[in-house]
Amino acid sequence: MSEPEKKEVSDKEKETAKQDEKEKDTAQGGKKTPVSGKAKPGSGKRSGTPSKGNKGAGDKGVATPKGNTKSKTKEDVKAPTPDPAGETEEEGLPEGCVPLFMSSKSQEIFGCTCDVDVTEENPIKVIMKADIMEDFRNRAAVCDFHPVKQEVQDFPSDEIVIVYDADFKYGQNFYIAITEEAKEKILNPFGPEGEGGEAGAAKEEEVVYKYIPPESKDWVSLGSEKEIKEENVVENRRRIKISARRIRKEFGAPCNFEDRNVADAKDAYVECTAYEDRTYDLKKMELDKCIQAVPDLVEQGTNTDWRYPRNANTQYYPREFSEKEKETIEKSTDLQAFAKDMVPRFELALQQNEIMDVFFIDWLHLGDADGSFGNKADNHLKEYQSFTDLQFSKDRTITAIQWHPTIKGVVAVAVAEKLSFDERIDNCAKVIMTPSLILIWSFTDPIHPQLLLEAPDDIYSFQFSPSDPNIICGGCYNGQVVLWDISAHADRLKQQRGSNRNKKSNVLEEAEAIFKKEAEAIFKKESEGLFKPGFEDPNALKTPVVRYCAVSSIENSHRAAITDIQWVPDHMELNRMGVPQENKSLQCCQIMSCATDYCVLVWDTRPVKGPGQLITTKETDKGPKNPIGVPNTFKHLDLSWKPILKVALHKSEPGGDHSPTKFTIQEKQGDRGTLGKATDGSDLSKEAAMGGGYYTKPGSGKDKRTLQSVKTHFYVGTEDGEIVYVDWMPQKDQDTGKIQTPKPEFYHSIHDGPINTLQRSPFFKEVVLCVGGWTFTLWKESVNVDPNEAKRNSGPILQSAASTVKLSAGHWSPSRPGVFYVAKVDGSVDVWDLLDKTHEPCMTQNVSPVPITSLYPFQVSQKQHLMAVGDNAGTLHILEIPWSLRQPTANEYTGISNYFEREVKRRAFVVSRWDFREIEKRELEQEHKRKMGIAPNIQLSEEEVEYRLKQEYAAYLDEENSFLRELGLKDDDEPLPET
Repeated sequence: MSEPEKKEVSDKEKETAKQDEKEKDTAQGGKKTPVSGKAKPGSGKRSGTPSKGNKGAGDKGVATPKGNTKSKTKEDVKAPTPDPAGETEEEGLPEGCVPLFMSSKSQEIFGCTCDVDVTEENPIKVIMKADIMEDFRNRAAVCDFHPVKQEVQDFPSDEIVIVYDADFKYGQNFYIAITEEAKEKILNPFGPEGEGGEAGAAKEEEVVYKYIPPESKDWVSLGSEKEIKEENVVENRRRIKISARRIRKEFGAPCNFEDRNVADAKDAYVECTAYEDRTYDLKKMELDKCIQAVPDLVEQGTNTDWRYPRNANTQYYPREFSEKEKETIEKSTDLQAFAKDMVPRFELALQQNEIMDVFFIDWLHLGDADGSFGNKADNHLKEYQSFTDLQFSKDRTITAIQWHPTIKGVVAVAVAEKLSFDERIDNCAKVIMTPSLILIWSFTDPIHPQLLLEAPDDIYSFQFSPSDPNIICGGCYNGQVVLWDISAHADRLKQQRGSNRNKKSNVLEEAEAIFKKEAEAIFKKESEGLFKPGFEDPNALKTPVVRYCAVSSIENSHRAAITDIQWVPDHMELNRMGVPQENKSLQCCQIMSCATDYCVLVWDTRPVKGPGQLITTKETDKGPKNPIGVPNTFKHLDLSWKPILKVALHKSEPGGDHSPTKFTIQEKQGDRGTLGKATDGSDLSKEAAMGGGYYTKPGSGKDKRTLQSVKTHFYVGTEDGEIVYVDWMPQKDQDTGKIQTPKPEFYHSIHDGPINTLQRSPFFKEVVLCVGGWTFTLWKESVNVDPNEAKRNSGPILQSAASTVKLSAGHWSPSRPGVFYVAKVDGSVDVWDLLDKTHEPCMTQNVSPVPITSLYPFQVSQKQHLMAVGDNAGTLHILEIPWSLRQPTANEYTGISNYFEREVKRRAFVVSRWDFREIEKRELEQEHKRKMGIAPNIQLSEEEVEYRLKQEYAAYLDEENSFLRELGLKDDDEPLPET
């Protein structure tokens, strides 16, 4: 064997020997500690006792970052292979520990609830061995320590340590130390003498880092100085010099800034009109702009917003090519190629525009499509809710319904006894003992009313004040006008469900608590002998009963039941002569009411005399002074209230007067366009007003402006089914000389029953819906052009055919101009859509098994409309109006307006045909008489007719005087009265 071969063999033997030594060291280390490649984490197998050299970091199961780093550094110095003990320290289960699962019940028994008693920061828990043994005796195999029962029994110490494993690193939520060594390692991870103990400290080596300063090198250019030089700003242009001169005497003069027009001063503004320079051939190049952050941000402001003078509107002459340029461009091949390329694209774009609207925003019209929720196919009224009270409204009729103007979900109803006048007299004792109430319901509590408004008699009409919803006026059956003030209970109406009672977790618990409370009260009364069936406590549910603040005097009130009552709009008021004047306070302070006693009365809520100051107790008094808790809001009106104007409805010919049941005026709340057409321009401020609101005396008429554009004529519906058009301003009678209400302009007996609805359209104030008997009609106020022929020319523009069932109420839709609702006594509601059909309703739906007495649709929100329907059994039905009846169609307002105009023209044509047929009939009669040889009737002139009437009147006076002389009531010497 040669020397190179010997040398090669010896090198191989050395390498083999080194490798054998490494494997032997590895095998010895594997006996001392479990290797991560062989032992699975969380397996629970115990290994041999660790050596002393492994105490520094291996005692803890998971090495600390400091100790692990140092040990690794040392192993790296010894040999390039990694230490298997290090892997065990990071991934394997600590020596002498076993994974253990503890249920929530066991955690509560031993006080080691996860994330409460033990956390990731403090995972160690010490448990007494006696407690575990006691749990073995109590729960036997159910105990979570049963898998390690033998280890626990053999454990020498009285305290056993468990550790919380939040991440389930070892397979369970806890692991337990079953040896004394493992317990000491967990409780003292750093050993008795610090980190790693003595052995660890011996193994650690101090690493000393020596600072070596950097060596300076020559700078090598990489081109950055060129970039810096390019970014520098260098002035290439010549600077512009500007010289500002001023006269010496104007130095230091004060400056006065003011606004002026540019055209007022000469050369105040020079306009530089832009033009195209054909010789300009400089091309724009892409430039790099440097950006530098500002070190300090300074914000400054001035008191005035400075604006430099500039033209508001500018217009330039169009730039046009010459004829030669146009010919050259048209013949160019570039234009032809461009047109050939662009024409197909334009044709495609035009076709797409015809197919769909590219500017249509789908998001804004997301809920308007027919396919969405609440589409036109869903066109029936849905039952939303119903209200009835077993004590106050059952077996009574609902006479009026009003929605609260400002609080959503609050509706008020008036209930009355279902008795005729004769039945009331026969049962007067029962009627007097039965309370007359207005019930105010809220959607938050469908079982109990929120408020009860007490009245002296049954209420047949009431209304919230438009300017102050806390003030309510009502008309009684005995003819009195009543006022309520619910300001003290306004917060109760705004509260949500359960906020005014004890708060419960759900509705069942609340109902159970109320029932239990009522049962205890009844049991207590029975034990004391005070309980009697039929005499239950009305205050059991603690619903507030609000007494009226003021009531009109009986001698000055109506002589019959008040069937309609309305607030005068807040921008106007009527004086004692019926002249409409401006209301400077813009607070509703006057009321109009009508009854079947042949008159319409106007009431004023302000005091007649006294200083113009508030009488309310909100500032001067703390709480009401009356013993029964009635506020002093209208104390000045109680039992002394008188109307300021009386409108008597006399018939044009002898035979009685009209008995009004409903009325409507043209002015509506919120429409203040008439204020701009007043006669003078007095001050509109509240300080200048002498009075206003409910509590101050009315101001002097001299300080108020007369509203000339307010129409004083109004429609009145009567008990006989007549429509009367009358003026409320009294005038001087030519015969008697008295100032009284003039006779009506016209009246028509079209309906075959009492008028129960007379309402103006919310979109057309001249169009009136009238419902009465078995028919309904539509009237337009501007049809009556000629006052002398009003009786002949006036009439409805639409009259329905007689229904098979009597109509009981009607109301316009608040959102659609061509839709209105009509209720019938068979419990159904007809929906009329004038754009769809005019001869029959577009929909009929049954609502109640008993007759419907009133209905009132209301717009709660843009996407929800509700209709309140009251029946003859005292139940209030709330119906939800579908999408098709609340969403107006495209151009519906214009279509309905054109429809009304066509109907007016149609009626004018019908009247002209009546005149033509009348003249034709007279001509035929005269021709017939001429053929028969009968002399034609002589047509007298107006002078001849007046002379004959004077002769007849003189003969009447002579006959009257002779009759008085025969009775001895007149002597012959007495002069005759002047004619």
